[in-house]
Amino acid sequence: MLLYVHIPFCESKCPYCAFGSVVGRQNLTSAYFDAMIADFREQILKFDVKNGEIETVFIGGGTPSAVDGSYYERLFETIAPYLAANAEITTEANPNSASLAWLSQMKSYGVNRVSFGAQSFFEDKLKFLGRIHDARQIYEAIISAKTAGLENINVDLIYGTKLDTQKRLEQEAQNIRNLGVSHVSAYSLTLEENTPFAGKISYAKDSPRLAKFMIDRIEEAGLKQYEISNFGQICKHNLGYWQGKNYLAVGAYAVGFWRDRRFYNASNLNAYVKNPHAKKIENLSADELNLERIFLGARSIVGIEQNSLNAEQEQRALLLKKSGKLKFKNGRYYAKNFLTADEISLFIAG
Repeated sequence: MLLYVHIPFCESKCPYCAFGSVVGRQNLTSAYFDAMIADFREQILKFDVKNGEIETVFIGGGTPSAVDGSYYERLFETIAPYLAANAEITTEANPNSASLAWLSQMKSYGVNRVSFGAQSFFEDKLKFLGRIHDARQIYEAIISAKTAGLENINVDLIYGTKLDTQKRLEQEAQNIRNLGVSHVSAYSLTLEENTPFAGKISYAKDSPRLAKFMIDRIEEAGLKQYEISNFGQICKHNLGYWQGKNYLAVGAYAVGFWRDRRFYNASNLNAYVKNPHAKKIENLSADELNLERIFLGARSIVGIEQNSLNAEQEQRALLLKKSGKLKFKNGRYYAKNFLTADEISLFIAG
């Protein structure tokens, strides 16, 4: 059992971002946290969640560090009885707003993993991506996190922009090495619909060669790839998603999952505050769940379970194994190159 907490508040909206977030609505912060706590309490009862059953918590956004740390205290008091003894608790943060005081406060609540939205160490690229921090603040945030006692640290990077070259990506990876962090998430820039970057083809470089170069450089920095965009000390929360575990989700824009149903919270801040219990429910068929497992398994070390494939899918998986694109071990198929995962998944699914 996992728990996702969505904090939609941001100091500014990045032009590539399609996640649910709002700017300048901090006056609703207190009411929003009240709504999340009420939402959590109802879900605990609905799904009969026992004490100690929640293995991981992920506080995402938006920008969790844009909210004063004191607001989180009552939320953590509410969820504390349901947390496993060794629960992984992650918070996202931005380098410019994650002060030592904020990080120390979150650590005192039980946070033991932090994920910084760095995106780049080049000032021109940060400006292009609409980020409001500079490279110096990334280094300062990492130092503050370590000072606060947080050793499990992720840094997000974006590559595949019009500004990227092999030389510049090599420097990005070198900066990661210099920081001494335990994890990197490296995402290729996507031009999402309904964002300022939508349709601006010249802004991105969709280059498999550049992607492979970036992956190799990060691994050379000592962080092993375990999913198409993730490297280093495995994030247990994300691994749980890929394994198909149940997860609760509180907050506007958040999506939860239970067995064969997906639960969508209100995608509007005011609507969620007014009624946090309203959910849109998507019922997933066995075929839809199977397809998700194939796609998520191929993209990660989870792999594709042989017993979950029908006879035709098994034959196609065997063809890929013979051609060297898949390896087979302990009842599961694994992609040898995660960059080919979508191609592999589509072929197996038929």
